[in-house]
Amino acid sequence: MVFIVDDDASFLKSIERLLRSAGFVTQCYSSAVDFIAQQAPDRVGCVLADLRMPDMDGIALQAHLARSGNPLPVVFLTGHGDIPTSVEAMRQGAEDFLVKTAPKEAIIAAVERALARGAKERVFRAHRRALQARLNTLTPREEQVLSHVMNGSKNKQIAAALGIDERSVKRHRSHLMRKLEVTSIAELAQLVFEAGAREDDSYRTAK
Repeated sequence: MVFIVDDDASFLKSIERLLRSAGFVTQCYSSAVDFIAQQAPDRVGCVLADLRMPDMDGIALQAHLARSGNPLPVVFLTGHGDIPTSVEAMRQGAEDFLVKTAPKEAIIAAVERALARGAKERVFRAHRRALQARLNTLTPREEQVLSHVMNGSKNKQIAAALGIDERSVKRHRSHLMRKLEVTSIAELAQLVFEAGAREDDSYRTAK
């Protein structure tokens, strides 16, 4: 789904016809406010947005999406582009920043990239939620032991820091490894990293 947000009714119809002729499914909105009011947390797709719109402009819409639980990728298509604004949009994670007179091939290619990016990010978010769910099964003591393990502490050092015997530390380590479904410290470190990684970091790495 491509969600098109533009206050220019004639251009909205024009770009919708272009994208539908290219095989995309679209939904149109005359303002960012309308789009947000009807936004569902499970929407799948990308946003093709104008930059200058009343009440809420494209940059503000992009920021709202980034803070939401469903940060759809954004492609800007505007008649009022300038270098500082385009730099800010890209810095905030926009997939592309095009003028409305851009060739249709460039517009379609940008939408395809945004949709592909959205698919990768959904997989990443699902993976991260699964890892976080595992971490949430740890007891407070197991979380303390995990924190020390991630800092490179040995069992004896952890025991001294927590005021417990070394045998208890070994038991807690065994329990948390089993709960987190890892068999080595390297796997454990990778899990902790991925559970706390940001989507933009993951996507840049994937690219």
